Amino acid sequence: MTLLAGSSLEVGRFRAYGPRHIDEIGDRYGLSGDAREAIRLISLVLPFRVNDYVLSQLIDWTRVPDDPIYRLVFPQRGMLSDEQERILSVFSATGDRSRLQEAVRTIRADLNPHPSGQKELNVPTLGDVQIPGLQHKYRETVLYFPSQGQTCHAYCTYCFRWAQFVGDADLRFAAPNPDQLITYLGRHPDVSDVLITGGDPMIMTTERLRGHIEPLLAVDTVRTIRIGSKSPAYWPYRYTTDPDADDLLRLFERVVASGRTLAVMAHYSHPRELETDEARTALARIRGTGAVVYCQAPLIKYVNDDVDTWARLWRLEFAAGAVPYYQFVERDTGPHAYFRVPLARSVEIFHGAFRTLPGLARTVRGPVMSATPGKVIVDGVEETPQGRYFRLRFMQARQPSLVGRPFRAHYSPTAAWLTELELDPDTPDDIMTAIDGGAARIGRWTREAAHAQS
Repeated sequence: MTLLAGSSLEVGRFRAYGPRHIDEIGDRYGLSGDAREAIRLISLVLPFRVNDYVLSQLIDWTRVPDDPIYRLVFPQRGMLSDEQERILSVFSATGDRSRLQEAVRTIRADLNPHPSGQKELNVPTLGDVQIPGLQHKYRETVLYFPSQGQTCHAYCTYCFRWAQFVGDADLRFAAPNPDQLITYLGRHPDVSDVLITGGDPMIMTTERLRGHIEPLLAVDTVRTIRIGSKSPAYWPYRYTTDPDADDLLRLFERVVASGRTLAVMAHYSHPRELETDEARTALARIRGTGAVVYCQAPLIKYVNDDVDTWARLWRLEFAAGAVPYYQFVERDTGPHAYFRVPLARSVEIFHGAFRTLPGLARTVRGPVMSATPGKVIVDGVEETPQGRYFRLRFMQARQPSLVGRPFRAHYSPTAAWLTELELDPDTPDDIMTAIDGGAARIGRWTREAAHAQS
């Protein structure tokens, strides 16, 4: 690994901007009064945070408000309903803080802050006590949320973990230290993979991150340590010129030297995030430690809902030595109605881009729904004498016996999530039962009730 001491690379000094800085940003980049008001109102409910690198290097201000990175980080009208915006506007104007706060809580609750049973089904226990800051959905993998890493260098407007960032302790996953994680791993030797997530663990200093990672190296059954992060896209200086960047890479080297796989799960949503010199240098330095970089992102309306964008994104990832890994379906949380792309269109986009890739880059899987019973991939659409169907398959599952199992659902041009699909009546009982917990039959009953009323 080559250190960057004395490098001529321009040093970025991190500064975060939030709702209090809307006018400062607007004056600098020419935001309209309506855009500023929309950001103010919607950021009462959904989190807003950005930094100088995103503002100056990633957003094309000549294309605002249609620029994809702008839509990726700035709240927009349409992310909340007209009625929700009206309520916020009225209570903001009257200065009635108690009624405004109550309205905000109500709206957040309506936005499904913890999709796919995260709080109800994923939180493990020691004895009869739930462990704060852990999720254990799949047999071999535990998610760990260190409390000091529950923010990001900038927030994505689509983020399915938006509830981590709004200052409500009841909505937040956070562990003060790894002690209970280590105890839990000792009692569950079948767990081989720990995903450190957030928020973004890379918001922490290296010294703090070390305090969460090093105890894992004493657990022999843990063979893979993953770090979920948007920092390679939103703050690549974390790996290049931040004061402790070199210490961070030495920590990565230590994990790799222990014989474990260190995987940085990098969240790239658009090709532009990989096109700066800073981004490419950051990736090269991460890979130079022996860590592997896997790339994943959801398919999002207004940001990357076309074939060319995904083809360019995956080619850039592959060219940088990273692994195209997952194209996700946007989860049914937060401003889902704003960003949703129908599964039928998602399949077209995925396969249209996939076909353009060289063979070694065809590591990516998608479109994938991280739903209540597990990760469900939409393999395609099939025509049969009985009609059109989505071909579906479990990539991962709460119930390990379901992994890899195929099933199918009736084709829909508008459905954008598993709960909106009607399963084939011949679906095996164990699959039907698993998905029924995720509301497959609820969705069917809803459609039947609506049809009866019509």
